[in-house]
Amino acid sequence: MSLSDEAVPAEEVTPEPERVTENPPEGEADANETWSEADSAALAAGEVDAEVEAVGEPDSEPAALPDPMTVISTERDEYLLALQRTQADFENYRKRITRLQEEQSARAAASLIDKLLPVLDTLDLARAHQGEAGADSEDAKALNAARAMLLDLLAKEGLERLDEAGVVFDPSVHDAVARSEDEGGEEGGEVLVEEVLRSGYKWKGQVLRPAMVRVRG
Repeated sequence: MSLSDEAVPAEEVTPEPERVTENPPEGEADANETWSEADSAALAAGEVDAEVEAVGEPDSEPAALPDPMTVISTERDEYLLALQRTQADFENYRKRITRLQEEQSARAAASLIDKLLPVLDTLDLARAHQGEAGADSEDAKALNAARAMLLDLLAKEGLERLDEAGVVFDPSVHDAVARSEDEGGEEGGEVLVEEVLRSGYKWKGQVLRPAMVRVRG
């Protein structure tokens, strides 16, 4: 028995299962198709509504823009008002500074004149003690000339001398240190300045020192 005669076992072939395609019933297929179309339409409508809501309805009337000329006129008026206020403030400041400077200068001058009053008193005493005999000497003439020049210079600057006798006593400019009885005068009459013992002075209307006087009446 030859090898070719030996029986060769045949391979077992497993048959493939048959694919069975089940067709759905005709009514069910139509329902599926109908649902798909309706669902697509609803989905599309929902997307459109969402887009409309996102965009929003347009304004019925657009906002009116301001007139450029009106804006410019308003700004011009505001700037002009601010400039006028600044100018008024500066003018008030300048006037205040000028007034303060004048007051300071007046106080400084008054202080200087007040320091010169003892010098004027000394010149007055020297003149009073010259007497008739010494009034014609060269020294007396020089002293009287210097006194007159000083008083004239101070008078031009605003110094007023209070040394008049025979006027009605004024307590604002007179300082009564002595009193003489008026024998022939009426009781309750006016009080007069009988003698000026020391001259008083005013500086630009302000009393620096009242005159020391003897009164009568």
